[in-house]
Amino acid sequence: MATFRKRKNGWNVQIRRSGSPTLSKTFSLKSDAQIWAREIELKLERGDIPLSSKSSSQNLGDILSRYQTDVTSNKRGTEPESFRIGKLLRHPICSINLSKLTSKDMAEYRDGRLEEVCPASVVMELMLVSHAIDIARKEWGICIPKNVVKNINKPTIGRGRDRRLECGEGAQLLLSCSQSENHWLLPLVIIAVETGMRRGELLGLTWNDIYFNNMIARLGMTKNGTPRDVPLSPKAIKTLKSLPHEITGQVFPLTPIALRGLWRRACKRAGIEDLRFHDLRHEATSRFFEKGLNVMEVAAITGHKDLRMLQRYTHLRAEDLAKKLG
Repeated sequence: MATFRKRKNGWNVQIRRSGSPTLSKTFSLKSDAQIWAREIELKLERGDIPLSSKSSSQNLGDILSRYQTDVTSNKRGTEPESFRIGKLLRHPICSINLSKLTSKDMAEYRDGRLEEVCPASVVMELMLVSHAIDIARKEWGICIPKNVVKNINKPTIGRGRDRRLECGEGAQLLLSCSQSENHWLLPLVIIAVETGMRRGELLGLTWNDIYFNNMIARLGMTKNGTPRDVPLSPKAIKTLKSLPHEITGQVFPLTPIALRGLWRRACKRAGIEDLRFHDLRHEATSRFFEKGLNVMEVAAITGHKDLRMLQRYTHLRAEDLAKKLG
């Protein structure tokens, strides 16, 4: 905040802000001092004025750790994001002082990660760092130069996956899941294919959400922020009724990390390559269309708000369409 003082030689203005050097200048007219003060404060807000050498001892890892505690812990997707932050904190870039962090550093981080993971994962990591920096600047009073993440090019993400279960893979997958050391995996996969629910929705499902008489699962909180009722097929009903009720009330008492390991081992046992758990949602949605449901009906089941998003889920098999043509 600017402080104005009348001096013998004019008006002196000082601007002090935590993390920034004190800025001072004297003008003949108070109006000129006010104009200069407004310009400087705008530059400080934008991060156009660099930090002083002793202004901040914090590094990128410090704000990511605080972000994990203050922000991530209040999100619905706490565990996956915490896992992502944990990996970031182990990277050397997190030891760089905020006053010295540059776009070049972030670009090198991006290029290095692209050799290890897919572009979509790198984009998510960059978005996470960018949001943490914005929160630190706007809400925590930490004076950081420009958000360097916004100055680099983001990796190009290819078109959405259209991976479906090939002939025989469905049976192989179910057999492999039945051989898992965890008895929750098989019913979870069955319900995923029968309902098209997202992984987070499945793992967050409780018995209070299941209405057997109405044959629905009521999801109170979803990815797009709106509740929805998911119809349950006879196979889904039969599978759910066969499950024991855990004291936690969860239908599937698994964590995302545990599921990731179980899924990886199940696919390996089955000899199935390049199949992700989320691909089961694509498989289920495609099957809905193959059963003759229209776009609005499928959207009501899957929870897609943007109907255009369903276009990539409708890669119907040509041989199945040929049968419909007679």
